[in-house]
Amino acid sequence: MLYSSGTTGLPKPIVHGHGGIVLEHLKMLALHQDLGPDDVFFWYTTTGWMMWNYLVGGLLVGAAVVLYDGSATHPGPDAVWDLVARAGASYAGTGAPYLLACMKAGLRPAADHDLSRLRGVGSTGSPLPPEAFRWVYEAVAAPGQELILGSLSGGTDLCTGFVGPCPLLPVRAGVIAGRALGAAVEAFDAAGRPVTGQVGELVITRPMPSMPVGFWNDPGDERYRDSYFADYPGVWRHGDWIMILPDGGCVIYGRSDATLNRGGIRMGTSEFYRVVEALPEVADSLVIDTGGLGREGRLILYVVPADGRDLDQDLIARIRSELRSGLSPRHVPDEIHRVPGIPRTLSGKKLEVPVRKILLGTPLAQAADPDALANPEVLASFVPEASA
Repeated sequence: MLYSSGTTGLPKPIVHGHGGIVLEHLKMLALHQDLGPDDVFFWYTTTGWMMWNYLVGGLLVGAAVVLYDGSATHPGPDAVWDLVARAGASYAGTGAPYLLACMKAGLRPAADHDLSRLRGVGSTGSPLPPEAFRWVYEAVAAPGQELILGSLSGGTDLCTGFVGPCPLLPVRAGVIAGRALGAAVEAFDAAGRPVTGQVGELVITRPMPSMPVGFWNDPGDERYRDSYFADYPGVWRHGDWIMILPDGGCVIYGRSDATLNRGGIRMGTSEFYRVVEALPEVADSLVIDTGGLGREGRLILYVVPADGRDLDQDLIARIRSELRSGLSPRHVPDEIHRVPGIPRTLSGKKLEVPVRKILLGTPLAQAADPDALANPEVLASFVPEASA
């Protein structure tokens, strides 16, 4: 039994079946990530994230697994890479936010640590932009070292990945190799039709072995059905935007229920963060569109300035300029506020949907569960009176 991360509201108590989980983990680890008895497998995760269960699944393929109880950034920002070196890990995974943080901090793990045994790096939790792919090959892989970067996307709901790496295909910056074996993943347009080469709702059209048995304390499976099958009867709607390329490659654009829609232009939040957080003056950010079906809302950007910086008029002007040139004039925020931190789940995901609910009047206690957050103390900063 696992609890969802809480990115869309109160966590869901998900009841899983043993057989489906074992089959899924065996498939993903042996075939998609090419792990076996000679490997030392590590993934930076808490016990509250499904990747902990996935990591322990490494025992199914005979790999040694490395469990770590500690910070990713203490005593230094390279704590994870230090552990990878000391453990002699051959495959190391983490959340995309950590790789982005390492890139922004200018870390060069291969130069500072012995990562010679490392042949694979995994990334999940949120979309990994192309520049982070390039950073891994420039800074984590030593010259001449063959290394496969495997980006994958899935969910606690399935406790597996449904799109991910393939050792037989080339690695392309910003692109997930393809659908996982046995995963009937499609991108649906507004009419519920599969589309290729354009962004759509990520759906799964046929059952997967590890789909949940149900939710705990959910008589008649009402909450379970409402969570996944309300929009397309008999088809699982996961809640992400995805583009499936003509050759089968996949690009994830973030939560579909946190989409920005300005003047009819739809954009995933990941593209927004890619522009804003590329600025060295910005440590973290969160963007919320308060609009809804048939009504225009306010586009609000929350910023955590980098150490020693302030959100002054110069920085606000630069942010607006970068968004205007990098995306479009429609994506320049109506408001920009400084906050002490961006609320994240224990697995590092930004709480876009709960913050939107708070801005629209939902009480804090109903919008998010503090016990599911890494930094619940910052939520109060997003109550409209607090950020006005």
